Amino acid sequence: MPTNEQRREAAKRKLERQLANRAERARKRRMFGVVGTVVAVVAVVGLVYWLANRSDDPVTPADASTSPSADAEAPVDTPANIPTALAPAPKRPKALPAKVTCEYPAEAGKPAAKPVQAPPTADISAEGTVVATANIAGGDVKLTLDRTLAPCAVNSFVSLAKQGYFNDTRCHRLTTSDGLQVLQCGDPSASGSGGPGYSFDDEVFPELKYGRGILAMANAGKNPQTNKGTNGSQFFIVYGTAELPPNYSAFGTIDAESLKKIDEIAKKGTTRKGSPGDGSPKDAVTISTVSVA
Repeated sequence: MPTNEQRREAAKRKLERQLANRAERARKRRMFGVVGTVVAVVAVVGLVYWLANRSDDPVTPADASTSPSADAEAPVDTPANIPTALAPAPKRPKALPAKVTCEYPAEAGKPAAKPVQAPPTADISAEGTVVATANIAGGDVKLTLDRTLAPCAVNSFVSLAKQGYFNDTRCHRLTTSDGLQVLQCGDPSASGSGGPGYSFDDEVFPELKYGRGILAMANAGKNPQTNKGTNGSQFFIVYGTAELPPNYSAFGTIDAESLKKIDEIAKKGTTRKGSPGDGSPKDAVTISTVSVA
């Protein structure tokens, strides 16, 4: 039978073993915690590296030289429907004076996209029409320019045409969505930002509406420094619908036969640049010449 001393010694050894086991378990827990933390950090770093270096483009940098162009890869949008009826030709509710004065101030920091002189400014007729013919994508498009609507726009367009400004230029924009169906041209740089180096004010009125067959000036809104219009050389042909506010100077019309050529261009589609139905024509559209009768 163990003595009290022996029992005390046995209890002491048992306690020492328990304390040693606890310490070992604690050491292992700490080791596993450190390893787990390291693994987690490595996983996070790896994930970040993968996200930073992955490419959504299926073409690798090595294949870029042989990859299709960005335009070729972009979606091509075509008009779902093109109306056939011509819109009524716009009419001013109140006629302008027989002659007007136009202003074509130079645009600071915006040189002409193609060498050209500004048009005359004094005694500009606001009566009658001028017939022009634009050869677009190999077909003649007849434009009837209406001085009674926008004499300064007509004066500028005729001046640019006679100087050959529009010759051998590309129409840079085509829209095909319902509500906006236009072909936009008149920028020799084909960038959408080029112009003749001068600008002129809007010639609009609240009753102005746009539709199939209307010819109008494109602009960038009001110049914040002068509160004047930003019309230049860019214009658009409405071949379908155009639900636009009366902020764009309508200065003529296109006849039904000529619009068939624009319809052909539209049906080939536009290569999307951002919004669906808005981009550059799928097939390059070039204005070879613009002649004035």
